[in-house]
Amino acid sequence: MIIEPKMRGFICLTAHPTGCEQNISNQIAYTRSKGQISGPKNVLVIGASTGFGLASRIVSAFGANAGTIGVFFEKAPSEGKTASPGWYNTVAFQNEAKKAGLYAKSINGDAFSDEIKKQTIELIKKDLGKVDVVIYSLASPVRTNPKTGVTHRSVLKPIGQTFTNKTVDFHTGKVSEISIAPAAPEDIDNTVAVMGGEDWQMWMDALLQADALSENALTLAYSYIGPGLTEAVYRKGTIGKAKDHLEATAFTITDSLKKVNGKAYVSVNKALVTQASSAIPVIPLYISLLYKTMKEKGIHEGCIEQIDRLFRERLYTGQPIPVDGNNRIRIDDWEMREDIQNKVAELWIQADTETLPAIGDLAGYKTDFLNLFGFGLANVDYAADVNENVAIDGLQ
Repeated sequence: MIIEPKMRGFICLTAHPTGCEQNISNQIAYTRSKGQISGPKNVLVIGASTGFGLASRIVSAFGANAGTIGVFFEKAPSEGKTASPGWYNTVAFQNEAKKAGLYAKSINGDAFSDEIKKQTIELIKKDLGKVDVVIYSLASPVRTNPKTGVTHRSVLKPIGQTFTNKTVDFHTGKVSEISIAPAAPEDIDNTVAVMGGEDWQMWMDALLQADALSENALTLAYSYIGPGLTEAVYRKGTIGKAKDHLEATAFTITDSLKKVNGKAYVSVNKALVTQASSAIPVIPLYISLLYKTMKEKGIHEGCIEQIDRLFRERLYTGQPIPVDGNNRIRIDDWEMREDIQNKVAELWIQADTETLPAIGDLAGYKTDFLNLFGFGLANVDYAADVNENVAIDGLQ
């Protein structure tokens, strides 16, 4: 079939298998161009099919020659219907790993469930024995707690008062004002239950109990802080409460990992175009201004550049991992540079529908968004017939 992007709000309902393959190929080429990393040997990535999790799997495999197991929850294709992009990303990743002679297997299912944890641990024990790195990079809006059976849904809301600020419809470029009503107490609790650290800790407890972690094992979860501009709706809102919980959980996990001399860290990453960030009001406008500013300074990074730098310049330098006062790894350092933030704040005041094309990088935002779904990539013939119904090699 010929596949075109079909949009509904901040979601693209279709994905292009050849485009996703090209996207993966580009990311692998970037990591390989940087040379080998003396890093992990066996890596589990929970949330391995898109965004930072996918980049972590690529850097582990093609930067450090690590064996990888990826866990994700993606929609398979059917006749005449495309899969979700993460499915096609994994098809491409698995094929490239096989060509390179790297161990790579994948599990598709609800990572929050006890069943998927059990299946993953059995695979580790059977094939790898133990893993030395666990990347936790889930970005789901819904979680059913396997112990209570309660389904929680996260919300994106400020706390205490209504939040009003500018936002942009990145499809049309229209800048408008948006107001978001404050969260109820149960909204906060539900968001923390979905996006906080409880499931990360459940994974690490299960792996530790099964003796599936190597000596000196490292586990890493991803977070975001961001500027004052987005603070009310992000870091001081419901999501911020979840991130606070995630970051506090790192200390609890580190304490439990003393048995294997292991450590848990949270890496605070840069604002990037992901399916999750596209849904957050204010963020697309902020990112478009940030991209413009960072590109002009020559310090812009996408997911693969960001995670590659994290591995090379933070995790595997042969020196202790540098952290801030809250024990967080800061790979958002370039975004949060004073000159960058001052410029973005200046542009924010000027930003409206008329000025944005000149002062922001909405085109770059749109390109990155389309790339997530395999569209808008160079060297892909989008007029050609493609087979949408492709299987993942190495899917358990």
